[in-house]
Formats: sequence, structure tokens, C-alpha cells
Amino acid sequence: MIERLVEPLMAARSTDDAARLDLRHAREIIKDLFRHDASIYWADFLVSLSIAYGAVALYLTSPWFSPLFVVAFAVAALALFRCGVFIHEIAHMPGDRLRCFRAAWNILFAIPTLTPSFTYQSHAEHHNPRHFGTAKDGEYVALGTPPARKLVLYLLIVPLLPALAIFRFLLLTPVSYLHPRLRRLVLERASSFVINPSYRRVLSSDERRPAWWTIALEVAIFLELAVFSGLVASGRLDWTVAAQLYILGMCSAGLNWVRTLAAHRYRNTGAPMSFEEQIEDSITIDGQPLITGLLFPVGLRYHALHHWFPALPYHSLGRAHRRLMARLPAGSPYRRTVRPGFLRAARDLWRGATA
Repeated sequence: MIERLVEPLMAARSTDDAARLDLRHAREIIKDLFRHDASIYWADFLVSLSIAYGAVALYLTSPWFSPLFVVAFAVAALALFRCGVFIHEIAHMPGDRLRCFRAAWNILFAIPTLTPSFTYQSHAEHHNPRHFGTAKDGEYVALGTPPARKLVLYLLIVPLLPALAIFRFLLLTPVSYLHPRLRRLVLERASSFVINPSYRRVLSSDERRPAWWTIALEVAIFLELAVFSGLVASGRLDWTVAAQLYILGMCSAGLNWVRTLAAHRYRNTGAPMSFEEQIEDSITIDGQPLITGLLFPVGLRYHALHHWFPALPYHSLGRAHRRLMARLPAGSPYRRTVRPGFLRAARDLWRGATA
């Protein structure tokens, strides 16, 4: 009787130990790839930002539904999406690394697009081995399990994404300063970019009194929205401009929302997961270079590798992946994370949701 109870536990422990041995082997293979190259970050971001803002200008000034209008819209949405994904890199940078880049990203991109980096501090919980896939993980919902309506509802939120950001910074920012309890509630429930609607961020003692730069970003975004709203309300700015920007923001944010469907298998229903289970729940997209490059910018295609080694900078992920695929043993858990493209990963997710 005792043996039947112990055997599953020992088997789970042995597979987890094997996964950790695999981790040590993998770290040795890629140990020279952990340095952040500032020149790559700056060049990539500034070029992407220039393309994004140039395309936005063309989109706003071109005749509606003309070829230039359509192309400018598509380029703007994709370029803004790429710029926005740098928030993920910033979340993983040590506080003393690339400080100027972090500040420039917030000033040049985050303020105009309502995406300050402090709203992604919750990402640390997604990489906490004890919280991954549980209710404490704001970036995980069991979308790959029945009922399928969870997946449908997830997609129906896309048109509301810009509205939620506007509501947070135009209305909740001034309200939050009326009382400390209101402030704490806003920081816990309305200041994190997550997909789990029941997620509640646990604030550290330092976060309950935000740093000056957090407040400065909040106030800057509030003033930006207040001035813009005033211009539209007074008729000095045509309401169609606001509508166009809203649709562009919805599509740009929607790209990331849809991309997230291929980040994990989303089959865990809340129980703690072993190290190997967490890796196998994550996905690597290895195929369709053009589509994958556009839909998974800044290294997002290597999401399983990122969960294996969160400290790897995005510009090293491709080289690390190729080395690991060439040198890891055939039974490595990492090999089981590979999918040939987004559609295959989305199909597997849908099959799980409708099983």
C-alpha cells in the first residue's frame, strides 16, 4: 500500500530532477549569451519608433481606405506592437542596467501609448515558480481547458483594451489620490497588464508609496488624455482623429492579445506545477519566419526558452535556441515545446478548450 502511494511521488521527483539536470546542461551551452547589448536595444527601438510614428502620421493624413491609408495602418499597428513589447525586456532588466533606455522608452513611447513600465511589474509573478499557472499569476488563464467560452470571451475583450487604459489613467489616476485606501485599491486591481481578471497584485511596502517616476508617468499620461479630450470636446480636433487612434490602439494591443494565445498551452487549472511542467506548458514557435517575426517580435517566439532562462536578452534567444536544439538530448523537455507556427499552437489550444 505504501509503495503504491510513494511510487508516483518518486517518479515526479525523478522527472523534475532530470529537468533540472537538463537546465544545468543548457546553461553551460549558452553561458556566454547573457550580456545585454545596449547598441542593439537602442537601434531596434529607435528605428521601430521612427517607423511607427511615421506610419501613424501617414495613416491620419491619408484619404480613408486608400491604398496608402491601409498600408500605413498595418505598418503602424505592427511597429507600435514591436515598440510596446520592449516593456517585457524592461521588466527583466536589473535596476542598474540600461537606465537611460528605460527612461527613453517611457518618455518617447509609453506616455503617448498609455503603457508605462510600472504596469508590468506584475510580470515577476508569472516567473515565480510557486505562482506560475495559479491564481497568483496574472498572465495565466486555463484557456486550453473546457469550456470554450473562456477562449471566446478572452477574444471579445480586444475592442475594450484602449478604453480600459483610458479609464485607468484619465479617471482613476486623480480619484486614487483622494484617499490612501483608494490609491492602494487602484494599484492592486487596476495597474497591471494581465489577462486574468481575478488577479490582485500584492504590493510590497515600497510599492504602497510609489516612486516619484511612477507618479510622474501617471500625471503625464493623465494630462495628455485630459488635453486631448478637451481638444476633441471643444471641436478643435476632429472626433474622427480620436476614432482612428482608438482603432489603431485596439489593433496594436490586439496583436499582443492574440499573440499571447501561443505563449502557453494554458492547460493548468490552478494547481502548483513542477519545473518540467512549467517548461512544457510554454511554447516555442519555430517556423514561418515572416509571419512569426511580425507576430512574435523581440524574441517572443522563444517563450519556452525565456521561461527557462528569463535573464537572456532578446537578441540572444535565437542563437541560444539553435545551440540547444543541436546539442540537447533527444528526450529534453525543451524539444517538446516546439510548434511549427502560430496556427498550430492556436489549433492545439482550441482543441484543448473544446475537448
